Amino acid sequence: MTGGAGFIGSAVVDELVEHGHEVLVVDNLHPLAHRDRPEYLNPDAMYRWVDLRDADALEPSVRGVDVVCHQAAMVGLGVDFDDVADYVTDNDLGTANLLRALHRRSFGGRIVLASSMVVYGEGRYRCPTHGIVRPGRRRAADLDAGNFEPPCPTCGASLIDEVVPEDAPLEPRNVYAATKLHQEHLCQTYAADHGGTLIALRYHNVYGPRMPRDTPYAGVASIFRSAAERGEAPRVFEDGGQRRDFVHVSDVARANVAAINAPPEADGACNVASGEPHTILDMASALVAAVAEMGLPTACPAPVVVGGHRPGDVRHIVASPERAAAVLGFRSQVSFAEGMRSFASAPLRG
Repeated sequence: MTGGAGFIGSAVVDELVEHGHEVLVVDNLHPLAHRDRPEYLNPDAMYRWVDLRDADALEPSVRGVDVVCHQAAMVGLGVDFDDVADYVTDNDLGTANLLRALHRRSFGGRIVLASSMVVYGEGRYRCPTHGIVRPGRRRAADLDAGNFEPPCPTCGASLIDEVVPEDAPLEPRNVYAATKLHQEHLCQTYAADHGGTLIALRYHNVYGPRMPRDTPYAGVASIFRSAAERGEAPRVFEDGGQRRDFVHVSDVARANVAAINAPPEADGACNVASGEPHTILDMASALVAAVAEMGLPTACPAPVVVGGHRPGDVRHIVASPERAAAVLGFRSQVSFAEGMRSFASAPLRG
């Protein structure tokens, strides 16, 4: 298990240990994600503090493994394009080093990769006249003018967004997205060449305990939660109408175990999503309401819609969960309402 000390990785470790697996974690405790060694590390797993960028140090850790669960990655949109070399080094070079180490050990088993919804770019859209279409990147002038919905690229009409299946075209729209797609391609190539299988789990918006707080690489749920706790109104970009699928980290951990235990013929990409889309403003409002119920000394203001936009962000991306159900037997169990209530008081990572 790479990245097994992180937010999602540690939840997967706990779930694997609970199901009787023997788990070896490789993690570099990246300073953008960890200030110190986490206190929540599972005592029944083994840990090696190895950086995937260090090929020589990595090789001994893959000896004798029969499944690889690759969670390690630099995540989020980052600050700006100046982050590009860091993302490529951490995500793509790190993955290449891992695969080379596996090659040198003649590993031919299953790889479960933490991929992401970001590989799709914009979601799936239908034009009333032209059917399924792929809108181009939203123009800065339109966004600045408050025109957030992408139009039909052929006739300019308003579009209807739909759920995205795994065979949708892939079009990463930011550096992080490009590195995640490259991870998929590298792992696909390795599996095909070595007689193994790859299950790429395309996570949607994951939230829950142990999320990192207050960094440019933190998820939006963590940023909103931290603001509400400080008595500040969460700041919502655009008009707040961006639709996403928020999936609890405990469900993501279950999906990983399902992928590891899936039949030998299971292969390919699977969306990991709740199937219950909500807007960004819905999520911010639900968190504020749940934090307010905790009775903190500082009042918790309602979210503020501030307009603007984040470079490389997309308007709507909502997944179909049907292939994960068919291939892995996985469906999420934590509802949006239940998850947001529990997340309001869940411990975050400093």
